[in-house]
Amino acid sequence: MLRISNSRLIDRLIHFSIVADLKGTLISYLLADGVDLRFRRKRNKWRRVIHDYKMQWIIRFSGFVSAIMVMIVLAPSLQSFHPAEAIRSNTHIDGYIDGHIPATVTHRSSFRRAAIFRDAVGCKQVSGSGDVCDPSLVHVAITLDFEYLRGSIAAVHSILQHSSCPESVFFHFLVSDTSLETLVGSTFPKLKFKVYYFEPEIVRKLISTSVRQALEQPLNYARNYLADILEPCVRRVIYLDSDLVVVDDVSNLWSTSLGEKTIGAPEYCHANFTKYFTAGFWSYRRLSGTFSDRNPCYFNTGVMVMDLAKWRQFGYTKRIERWMEIQKIDRIYELGSLPPFLLVFAGHVAPIDHAWNQHGLGGDNVKGSCRDLHPGPVSLLHWSGSGKPWLRLDSKQPCPLDALWAPYDLYGQLA
Repeated sequence: MLRISNSRLIDRLIHFSIVADLKGTLISYLLADGVDLRFRRKRNKWRRVIHDYKMQWIIRFSGFVSAIMVMIVLAPSLQSFHPAEAIRSNTHIDGYIDGHIPATVTHRSSFRRAAIFRDAVGCKQVSGSGDVCDPSLVHVAITLDFEYLRGSIAAVHSILQHSSCPESVFFHFLVSDTSLETLVGSTFPKLKFKVYYFEPEIVRKLISTSVRQALEQPLNYARNYLADILEPCVRRVIYLDSDLVVVDDVSNLWSTSLGEKTIGAPEYCHANFTKYFTAGFWSYRRLSGTFSDRNPCYFNTGVMVMDLAKWRQFGYTKRIERWMEIQKIDRIYELGSLPPFLLVFAGHVAPIDHAWNQHGLGGDNVKGSCRDLHPGPVSLLHWSGSGKPWLRLDSKQPCPLDALWAPYDLYGQLA
């Protein structure tokens, strides 16, 4: 047991009291409607707030110092403890970590050239110039980076292979390295696509530690900014994760009606929704009350149809950032980019058939164990979780369902 001196105990109690009171005030600021978040990032204003609180506690200190001394007498030694940290898991398979592919194996010769996919009879004629504003296009957004490059290429390949009108599909790739544009063009010579550089610093300071380190990468949060990044003429987009394959015509997902909602996704209302947030969140009515007037259900943000026009109109990027700032002050969840979406949209999601996200095939966020398909039809297979099919196949330790991913894999040295 570690002994703490009387002076250190007094300092610690004062510090905890100041921090707890200050957190409450900062959270109240962040939850206030119409407050511009950006001004709260200015150091000078926060310094004045902290200074004011310190002065208040110096005045109040004399009133409870005697109570502290009683505690010292009754408890001459206290055990120190550290705040709990998020569990972090690095899955190592053949030198890869969490699905990362070393840059040395991502040379463009590592991916075979895909076949040329042509429209079937009856497809609408689209502009040959690849004009992103063509109203007949189906827009699909996917992140593209060295960590999940092999998965992203397989996802694109699967979409093209099962689309009746592949020439009508326009891909928006969000990247942190623009050199990947050449690789995409050489792998899919006739693909309609555009590459958008996502600046990591936009979100880096808002990211908190997560249960899995891969979930902390800035590009994982690029979906929050699609309405700002894509052209204003793009009013709707399908967002897809990089660890999935589509086995149905993507136009069926595209045509989903969202009604008055801003996003659509398969919902899972049987899931224990409370587990996505900490006990502290649920005990703090000011925070948990955000769900009081809705019936929230879990949904996976790896497959979403997004109405970007409504998103821009109602400023949802700011709302997501607001919750991420609260998370930095008082930890309210353990996962990465999912909880802020749940806080903003859960209970206000247009339901999409579960066939469009057979998720969880990568197992949990720590062990990545094998899993079976959910009952029902399948339009999209999603290896969410820590286990990725390309890593398990390479390690000669695949799960049975990984064989369904393999036909879309274009990775491999050219002859």
